[in-house]
Amino acid sequence: MSAKTRMSAVTGDITGIRAEAIVNAANRSLLGGGGVDGAIHRAAGPELLEECRGLGGCETGDAKITGAYRLPARHVIHAVGPVWQGGGKGEAERLASCYRRALELARDHHCRTIAFPAISTGIYGYPKDEAARIAMQTVAAFLEGNELPEKVIFVGFDEATTRGYERGIGERLNLYAGHIFTAR
Repeated sequence: MSAKTRMSAVTGDITGIRAEAIVNAANRSLLGGGGVDGAIHRAAGPELLEECRGLGGCETGDAKITGAYRLPARHVIHAVGPVWQGGGKGEAERLASCYRRALELARDHHCRTIAFPAISTGIYGYPKDEAARIAMQTVAAFLEGNELPEKVIFVGFDEATTRGYERGIGERLNLYAGHIFTAR
């Protein structure tokens, strides 16, 4: 199965997505915060915070894995994306790295499905379209060389974010967004 047929995009709340792993757009402390991070911590329950306390944080561009507790997933993969500083401070490389690390953890923990939010596009200020292009390029490259995960779901909190995924596919990978991404 090609990378093209292994990706989809939806608009919704990542805490309700049924996937073996969901990705948390985490901060370096891994102890919760606002946006997606806060929503995942609230939905998972206090056990997630307790497990995260034992991880010793996480560097920007990296990811760590925990249980999912009360979420409809097996694992939460906490990926720390960069704060946008104008694009000249290595942000693109660190954003790609956190997507790659999340995929490696999913593969290594035998997850067939993984759901990603739009990492770094909230309070961290990364431009949504550029972040989507980096996500698409990184994920497609990883899937071409790996059997797992079998399915990657990009979860846009709103329609504009989901459209950014679609534009990212068309512009960065020279593929037709409608052929690759299907909203569910």
